[in-house]
Amino acid sequence: MTVLASKLSLPTPDQALPGRPDKMPVPEKHYVTGMPLYAPFSENDSTLKTIYLGLGCFWGAERKYWQMEGVVSTAVGYMGGFTPNPTYQEVCTGLTGHNEVVMVVYDSTLVCIKTLLASFFELHDPTQGMRQGNDQGTQYRSGIYYTLDDQRCAAEQLKGNYRVALSARGMPEITTELLAAPEFYYAEDYHQQYLAKNPNGYCGIGGTGVSCPI
Repeated sequence: MTVLASKLSLPTPDQALPGRPDKMPVPEKHYVTGMPLYAPFSENDSTLKTIYLGLGCFWGAERKYWQMEGVVSTAVGYMGGFTPNPTYQEVCTGLTGHNEVVMVVYDSTLVCIKTLLASFFELHDPTQGMRQGNDQGTQYRSGIYYTLDDQRCAAEQLKGNYRVALSARGMPEITTELLAAPEFYYAEDYHQQYLAKNPNGYCGIGGTGVSCPI
């Protein structure tokens, strides 16, 4: 499989890069909020929930979520592939199978999962397959990776709602993958809260202009 072809189709396990056993070192604290990047996120985690969202380049996506009310912490990383503890360069080859995702830790007493998922659908174009705008590759696919059954149910409902709304505008089918969350691999330190460290950096976030009914 060539690198060009691999960018547009997922590899099989035997085609994937081997990776490594060592985890990526990242800071303990969020660059913007000062909250932990690892669990436990607070002394009382009973109301905190985690979901992982892939909506294109993770730099701009993470900034949107750390700014949302009720979101306690965010981090960026890789998920949904075969290569353990991949590097950014490896993910960009398309030979790991991973997606660029944002870990969103939220307080379920302050924000509803449907609100977070409606934002997810509105912040990108979930009909584009293995790309998002000018960013092409399997790591830019649309994906929701849930940790709780109520997240799955909410995602299925809103995906159906948005499908109807997009169809009314003549847009194609939604390609968002909906999976139970596999292992999350943190991205390199410099990717964490990237747009806070680089305010003029590339964002890439752009939706369809169609609201997602809740």
